[in-house]
Amino acid sequence: MYGFREHVEAGGLMSYGANFPNLLRRGAEYVDKILRGAKPGDIPVEQPTKFDLLINLRTAKALGIIVPPTLLTRADEVIE
Repeated sequence: MYGFREHVEAGGLMSYGANFPNLLRRGAEYVDKILRGAKPGDIPVEQPTKFDLLINLRTAKALGIIVPPTLLTRADEVIE
């Protein structure tokens, strides 16, 4: 189990973690607020709101793991 999708793309079994394009977009909004004059200390800290679940079926098969169909339907992306 990994926290970054790149590990699954490289052969890891599965990952569940924050969606980085969404985090970068939110970071740009923070920069915009600061450049428009907001004090960094006045901007509330936010937690990620979008998470991705990726499953690599090739790795699961190589390990002899059967991934339940209910988990596959919940996955954001399945690598076959």
